[in-house]
Amino acid sequence: MKLVEGTVDVDDVDAFVAAIDEIASSTDTTIQAFDARYVVSERHLERAVELADRAFERGENVARDRAVEILLYAAGRRQITNALELGVSPGANRVVVLVDAGEADPGDGPARNERAAAEAIRDRVLDDVGATLGDYDPERVREYFDVSDAELDVVDGDLESLVLERAALLVVEK
Repeated sequence: MKLVEGTVDVDDVDAFVAAIDEIASSTDTTIQAFDARYVVSERHLERAVELADRAFERGENVARDRAVEILLYAAGRRQITNALELGVSPGANRVVVLVDAGEADPGDGPARNERAAAEAIRDRVLDDVGATLGDYDPERVREYFDVSDAELDVVDGDLESLVLERAALLVVEK
């Protein structure tokens, strides 16, 4: 998995998604763009990929598309329309774009494809804000994932743990 961080100015969300889909198709990779204000850590996205892949392996996936399934797990939501809040929206967006070729050994074709896809995405992302990963909005995250003060107190303020739990709980919410 590779992550590309920065900003994008989206005039048309459908056109932006179509451009990402074209890169994904041409490189045989999965690409999903996230609003960085909701992504608490790299582990948040790694866990979403792991859980989405496991859902596909077990035939328990909700979405037909791997990128959408990853979005669902990152959002901790079964409904695609509710999970889309974690995606990009019209206007300026601070983003984390996930690029993943699935199971790949370093140096093989899928790994090269992953690098090529990440480079193509970098060409579309402005790097004027620096790193976006982990620079999330705690209040926005707490509201979206419905994290209470009591829950946060139990984990000594570790919001990442609670977000990862929400993703994992999606499996049992069927």
